[in-house]
Amino acid sequence: MTGVIRNLPLPPGQAVGLVVGIVLDRFQPARLPGTRTAHRAAGAPLVVAGCALVVWALAERRRRTTGGFDLEQPQSLVTTGPYALSRHPMYVGWWLIHLGFGVMRGSAWTLVTLPVAILAEHRGVRAEERVLRETFGPEFVRYADQVARYVGVFRASAGYKPAL
Repeated sequence: MTGVIRNLPLPPGQAVGLVVGIVLDRFQPARLPGTRTAHRAAGAPLVVAGCALVVWALAERRRRTTGGFDLEQPQSLVTTGPYALSRHPMYVGWWLIHLGFGVMRGSAWTLVTLPVAILAEHRGVRAEERVLRETFGPEFVRYADQVARYVGVFRASAGYKPAL
């Protein structure tokens, strides 16, 4: 069971952001415009897409691992599947889940909690990338130059720049 918990890819920023959004909405509701049906119709596909992206990324990481699987200790640099589209597809997936749940609940607080959670996690992402650069060297630098950190933006042009 500890292996499953250790490999659960739930970023703390998103967990805190979701809980804070629910608590804020409970004590000081801030509603998005539209009906409950419209909120659910708009939010559910975001949650499904986010879950699918997280599962796909996790499966791709596992597929590229021999022996015991430890999410925090990659054996190789994975550049296929969702990692060909984003260097951090699991984070992007959780952002979609966070946004989708907020929209489904009709909570405008999501418009505050999601960006704050993303910014809080960005520092950790940069630290992860420093470790990947140290571990995989020029292979990671080439990868970072070709694939966006998140979604089509913040590509490292002319070599890897950890300050972004």
